[in-house]
Amino acid sequence: MGGDGRRRSKVERLVETYDLDSVGADLEAAWLGEGRERRSLRELADRFNQALLMGALRDSEMSVIDGEPENFYRLLTDDDVSAGQRVEARNRLERNGIDVDGLAEDFVTYQAVRHYLTEVRGVTYEQSNEGEQVERERDSIDRLQARVETVVRDTVDRLRNAGTLSIGDYRVFVGVEVLCRDCGGQFGIGELLAEGGCDCE
Repeated sequence: MGGDGRRRSKVERLVETYDLDSVGADLEAAWLGEGRERRSLRELADRFNQALLMGALRDSEMSVIDGEPENFYRLLTDDDVSAGQRVEARNRLERNGIDVDGLAEDFVTYQAVRHYLTEVRGVTYEQSNEGEQVERERDSIDRLQARVETVVRDTVDRLRNAGTLSIGDYRVFVGVEVLCRDCGGQFGIGELLAEGGCDCE
């Protein structure tokens, strides 16, 4: 429980567990764009999770070079990483005493970051109704794409296990492309929503 009797949020607990006292103020400033380019909640979730990984590396006294922590995070979380690369990264971290499964369970979503900023730190970001709608629609598309990926992966695994399909180590790519027939521009749906439109005047 927090000092005011309420149940502490996941981000609050992790800030204390990983000794990340300065992270809260940094997340707040980055979300509001104070003195810097404003960052989305998704970017802030990635930043926070990387800070958790850095904390685990620090506690394990594992020796790493510049850029390696960020690469470890990519290898552990990016859908485009092969199973072999992910296993290799996990094995190296575990050899240095890091509980990778526990760390992965600690990783937070952008919803957890939003709750922390708005409900715990009392931050208010005045976002336009249009911006809120775009974010809601993108969330819906992301969930659908994740569902399609899961269905395809489960289907391939079932067929391979039944001996009906022969395939080695594989990856599933799910993407949505939008083609504007007026200007000829073709965009990934995430890119199109982020840019706010195509190349038409």
